[in-house]
Amino acid sequence: MIVDGKSVIIVGTQSDDPFAIDIGAFCQQPEDIADLLSLKTFANSEFCPRFISDEKDLSDIGWKLRGSTVVVVSTANNTLSRNELTWRTMLVTRAAKDNGADRVVLVEPDLFFSAQDRGPRPEHGNPEFERTITDYKKFDGQPFTSLFYAQALALAGVDAVITVHNHSTTVQKLCRDLMIGGLLNLNPAEVFADYIRTSDVTPSLHNGQGLLVCAPDFGARKFATEVYAQLAMPSVGLLYIAKERKGERDVSSLIDADSPSPVEAIAGKDVIVFDDMVRTGNTIRECCRLLKEAGAGRVVFFVSHFYSSPEVRENLNSPVLDEIVTTNTLPCILNRDMQGRLRRKMTVLKLEKWISRHILEFLGLPADHLGARLYSVDMSSKNPRAAALAERLVHLDTGTH
Repeated sequence: MIVDGKSVIIVGTQSDDPFAIDIGAFCQQPEDIADLLSLKTFANSEFCPRFISDEKDLSDIGWKLRGSTVVVVSTANNTLSRNELTWRTMLVTRAAKDNGADRVVLVEPDLFFSAQDRGPRPEHGNPEFERTITDYKKFDGQPFTSLFYAQALALAGVDAVITVHNHSTTVQKLCRDLMIGGLLNLNPAEVFADYIRTSDVTPSLHNGQGLLVCAPDFGARKFATEVYAQLAMPSVGLLYIAKERKGERDVSSLIDADSPSPVEAIAGKDVIVFDDMVRTGNTIRECCRLLKEAGAGRVVFFVSHFYSSPEVRENLNSPVLDEIVTTNTLPCILNRDMQGRLRRKMTVLKLEKWISRHILEFLGLPADHLGARLYSVDMSSKNPRAAALAERLVHLDTGTH
């Protein structure tokens, strides 16, 4: 597509990826991503992407993408592994650059290999904490994969990365150091704050009792504080929980001595617990148990990246947790089978529109056509709030109140 004289092509690493298709539609790309890029696999199983052009056009061979920006959208799914998607991203990027593209921007909402952001030696990583011999030993024998991934992306031709709520200072620094266009790390605090203000997810916020924003451990404090600042409401308080790890999967929680709100502030209020990701659910379950014992009303867990493992589904099915609000940075969470028994208390905020706005702004293109709404809401009919949501959406569509 041509916008203000600039050629922008949006493609995916899978031809039928709904996330990439929606990004293309929100960015007003008239062509379907499957009509722009052929993703073929040879009989010997080797992958070979090809940007589609008129077979009869013999001009500019190897330069059909001259002057263009190619946006490659890659999301984790249940069909292809992250390793397979990584290689596809490399080859799609290489195909763009080998056919004249000026710039390639990778949109990977859950940036791969970010959890492997340290290695066995002191120069392997730049975490925000002081590493111990135990931490070095944890990575003994492993590669410093985040560095290699960033180097590989840059070598393939990726000029910039757009992701959502990346937790690793090491990964952020690597992308900014190794890529010309650096890293745009989108913060979903504004999305979560908007949903809290405009929905019925926390009734105590609107009935005069107030609300508490809670960080379940030290690592989550920054994000919880950012959501708290976005809310900017006098009836909202901030609560810090301290976590004590007794084993790999055994933790206990207590109110931190530095918490802005004391334990006495919990009784009668709804509490929202924030984190960037969940992998086992042990910390969240223990935190929510503590909150319920202190007299909290509804306890809702807001999380950016939801890894739906059997362990997570088992732990978060606990009655101490009333609802889970997450995003679709891992789109498979939209699958009801992946939600499992949690579907009765699962709400997914779909971010394609919000991400598209940031893509267009990053490229210097207008985004006014996207309107004010940041996201859409996906909720199983088994969620008790589903009927109220459907009624509100009807009012929004008809303009009634």
